[in-house]
Amino acid sequence: MSSFRIPWRPILRLLASGLGLALLVGCGDPLNNPYPAEDNGKNILYTSFEERPKHLDPAQAYSANEYELIAQIYEPLLQYAYLVRPYRLEPLTAAALPAVSYLDQAGRPLPDDAPDERIAYSVYDIRLRQDVRFQPHPAFAKDDAGRYRYHALTPEQLSHIETLADFPETGSRALTAEDYAYQIKRLVHPRIHSPIAEMMKGHIVGLKELSERLAKDYAARPDPKAWFDLRSYALEGVEILDPHHFRIRLYGKYPQFRFWLAMPFFAPVPWEADAFYSQPGLAEKNLSLDWYPVGTGAYMLTENNPNRRMVLSRNPNYHDDRYPSEGEPDDASQGYLRDAGQRLPFIDRVVFVLEKETIPYWNKFLQGYYDASGLASDNFDQAIQFSGQGNAELTDAMKAKGIRLQTTVATSDFYLGFNMLDPVVGGLSEAKAKLRRAISIAIDEEEFIAIFMNGRGLPAQGVLPPGLFGYLGGREGINPYVYDWVDGRPRRKGIDQARRLLAEAGYPDGVDAVTGKPLVLYLDTVASGPDDKSVLNWYRKQFAKLGIQLVLRTTDYNQFQQKMLNGNAQLFRWGWNADYPDPENFFFLLYGGNAKVGKGGENAANYQNPEFDRLFEKMRNLEDGPERFRLIQAMQEILRHDAPWVFGLHPKSFSLSHAWYQNRKPNLMANNGLKYLRIDSRLREAKRAEWNRPVLWPLPLLLGLLAAAVLPAYRLYRRRMRATALDRRSAETVP
Repeated sequence: MSSFRIPWRPILRLLASGLGLALLVGCGDPLNNPYPAEDNGKNILYTSFEERPKHLDPAQAYSANEYELIAQIYEPLLQYAYLVRPYRLEPLTAAALPAVSYLDQAGRPLPDDAPDERIAYSVYDIRLRQDVRFQPHPAFAKDDAGRYRYHALTPEQLSHIETLADFPETGSRALTAEDYAYQIKRLVHPRIHSPIAEMMKGHIVGLKELSERLAKDYAARPDPKAWFDLRSYALEGVEILDPHHFRIRLYGKYPQFRFWLAMPFFAPVPWEADAFYSQPGLAEKNLSLDWYPVGTGAYMLTENNPNRRMVLSRNPNYHDDRYPSEGEPDDASQGYLRDAGQRLPFIDRVVFVLEKETIPYWNKFLQGYYDASGLASDNFDQAIQFSGQGNAELTDAMKAKGIRLQTTVATSDFYLGFNMLDPVVGGLSEAKAKLRRAISIAIDEEEFIAIFMNGRGLPAQGVLPPGLFGYLGGREGINPYVYDWVDGRPRRKGIDQARRLLAEAGYPDGVDAVTGKPLVLYLDTVASGPDDKSVLNWYRKQFAKLGIQLVLRTTDYNQFQQKMLNGNAQLFRWGWNADYPDPENFFFLLYGGNAKVGKGGENAANYQNPEFDRLFEKMRNLEDGPERFRLIQAMQEILRHDAPWVFGLHPKSFSLSHAWYQNRKPNLMANNGLKYLRIDSRLREAKRAEWNRPVLWPLPLLLGLLAAAVLPAYRLYRRRMRATALDRRSAETVP
């Protein structure tokens, strides 16, 4: 008889798994938690990244994903007030805002109100705080004799080094004015290729000459990989007065320079770090300023694994810094001032996890494993619903989780431009202005925002976006040529009014009154993919309301740019994101001296109105105040009348955050916002446990089914065992 065995081991393993699952659930640790158990309850912020930032060197970095990291590590002289709107600069490592004075060509002082043409130089006098120190780093470590311990690594030492954590000792020192001067020189380092080098050569006295000298000396070095020490090179436009006091001299008057002083390009870089990372063999191990920055900020990068995660940890040397006590009128009621006066930062660690797909990120956000989330088209309807008044609101499912919605209007313009050199749509005559204003009324930006942007946009009333000095909201801020003020909000004028304007412009019902031919206009665009087809068809319908035939001319971006440079486009779609929060950075887009054709500037419409240009030249260098505000409103009126753009929209960002994520007020200019945030880790742990309870009811069912399957086999097994025993007894009794 053949043997028969029951597979008891797999059955026992299954039962043990069920028991283990029950025990884990009893311990309160969610089974799907993607983070180590030792992180439970700790003061950690969890977010993500899609790809490794290309540069973390402040002389090269210039993209949002790079600034998200380095702005927490490096500290330029100034920062933007976190809660105040319009955006306002305040000291960071500077003891006060720079004192600005003016000199004539001979170096003699000029009064503050001197005409721009007399100002040959601007001098920014800067004093530093004396309590700022660099983060712990091996570049600063010294031996007992005062020599730098790791500035001359031997091959033996290097063989034991893979990450910064492998260096057994670190050091630090105080921030000095020389660290800022060293970084300004690095902007023209021949190897670095800073994206703002050419522009700054035209502003900082002597920087162009220094660039030429550095290029010559760098090329003549016997060892091109050796450290290129910039300390011995003088820069005429930077004068060190003492370790905490220096001056920067610029050509002419350039008040927007103060905004550059709040960007990482002007953050301090210690020469010790530059020398340390220049040693042979370190770059091959990804030990460089592009991988491991060295700063004075609230955080330092302690882990950089682009295939898994990056980690910012609290800088133990961070200077005294306090949560702001001043903001907008409703900030107190919104809870943004609860931590006023408390020392920063609040969060101990920030973990950036690699997430390449939006759906896994969204699911983890809903489970509580990410603290905040943006909104993609895949999950927009799950999170957002619109009220009867058209306002975006959270769905009931999101509200039930305590999730909060924050919206903010970007400091950006998306617009449709007219080539003012074109004989049909261009020119400053009243008839041409009426044609452009008729089109501005007909293009229903509210409809575009609703259909193509899920409501994430604000119809533009002029060239300035909200948040900038000079922007006016409400009734006083509408474009009266396109909108009426009705029931407390702007309402687009009716299509009948647009048709009247079109007739007054000489095109009744879209027909040229002189030639009798239909009016045909041409829109140049780079939108050519399948997703863009519906957008372009929508534009055709908007022009068709007036009887105007719109012909679309699609091309690639390089050809589009060339057409714009040559002035061959008639209508075009374009946009602009603020470099800095100053009205000059938007009005210059329509300044005649910046025309695209002939000058290669950013005035793509080639608009040139002598009165607008005169006001712009007067406004651009004024300090914010009543006179500048008055000029801005006068300029807005000219642009609204002339309508060189269909002003389009300002995009609106939607972001979601959990109830435990606190102090998160959107600030489109302040990149160093992590230090202001707070996490209620106890609430987060409780919600994770609540939202991630495993579904256990199938387990008893499974065990029951298993028992039902095993029981017949077990009975058969017992019968066979009995039969075998009986056979053996019978055999034993046979003589």
